[in-house]
Amino acid sequence: MVPPRPSEYHARMNLEAIQAALVEAGHDGWLFYDHHHRDPIGTRILGLDEKAHITRRWYYFIPATGEPRKLVHRIEQGRLDSLPGTKGLYSSWQELAAGLELMLKGAHTLAMQYSPNNAIMYVSMVDAGTIEFLRGIGKQIVSSADLVSQFEAVLSAEQIASHAVAQKAIDTILEEAWRKIGRTLRPASGKPAELTEFDMVAFLSDAMRCEGLVWENGPNVSANANCSDSHYEPTKDHTSPIRNGDFILIDIWGKCETGDSIFYDITWTGVVGREPTPREQLVFETVRNARDAAISAVETAFAEGRPIHGFEADDAARAVIQQAGFGQYFTHRTGHNIAQEIHGPGAHLDNLETHDVRLLLPNTCFSVEPGIYLPEFGVRSEIDMLTAPGKAWVTGKIQRELVRI
Repeated sequence: MVPPRPSEYHARMNLEAIQAALVEAGHDGWLFYDHHHRDPIGTRILGLDEKAHITRRWYYFIPATGEPRKLVHRIEQGRLDSLPGTKGLYSSWQELAAGLELMLKGAHTLAMQYSPNNAIMYVSMVDAGTIEFLRGIGKQIVSSADLVSQFEAVLSAEQIASHAVAQKAIDTILEEAWRKIGRTLRPASGKPAELTEFDMVAFLSDAMRCEGLVWENGPNVSANANCSDSHYEPTKDHTSPIRNGDFILIDIWGKCETGDSIFYDITWTGVVGREPTPREQLVFETVRNARDAAISAVETAFAEGRPIHGFEADDAARAVIQQAGFGQYFTHRTGHNIAQEIHGPGAHLDNLETHDVRLLLPNTCFSVEPGIYLPEFGVRSEIDMLTAPGKAWVTGKIQRELVRI
């Protein structure tokens, strides 16, 4: 099934769509639980106030069929009044236990923001004690991870369009950044000026602001060994110079400032004033081929109408790097979901940091960014992909060769 678009459920929960998803998944219901905002996922899916004063536990149960049920504390009994369903009240812990048994009567398999062994920690919001109690009254708790992806990561047409706006702007900004490095270090006339990683971060930031983009942290410009730190962040007080002969990595991401816009996130690498060494060329080609293997795995699966899990795309990229003898230098997952947050709530391309069994769903966006990080330099090649029923594609420009600056 195709879940509702964010514009349909962020302001108001779409009960019909949630129940259809529960029937399709074979679950008896979805149990939401919160205390002191420990579950922002549930807050967003249910369309609740993210700043509400929550000092007592509340529970909201959506059965696969029938009317939802609420259980709230008497001193915060209006907390779920924006949602449909019957309401139960409690004050004491004994009433809470009895109320939970009553509200869940007849339901056995319950989806919750839980992941067995914390394997998909991004959705593990429920505390162990609550799981223990529910198991103690005979309930089977299953992960809501795929449900969360359906209702959090699937994009509207407007969001997909916002990605294209950010993509066009950032692709252009990156091209100008390479030219900026060249002009500064090899001016047509006069003496070369000094240039640092942080100078280029400031240049990229100014350019993105001029395009009306916003972003989280970054961007990142790394030279030589700094490229080997995949989360390196130059600052005004901690930066390296950029000189002729250097190896450079630029990682840049941003989104439109308005609405529910989503990010565009890319990484390119290049060499300044020279040709790459044979080792640099080998590492780049290996990363490029790994990236393309993951892209192909996703494109093929969608073209064939075959489900593909996040870990499968990671496996495709990682196999290329391992076969080339660089496996120990590929130290992170192959990609991450992209949405309103740079690291979104959907499936990641990961069989290293986690075994991500979540499906890559239609109408979602994610990065593909394998890397090899040697002590003296590192290469990462990052593109973004979008999916739709029957197809998947790369959204921006694809780096085929190391940039010559």
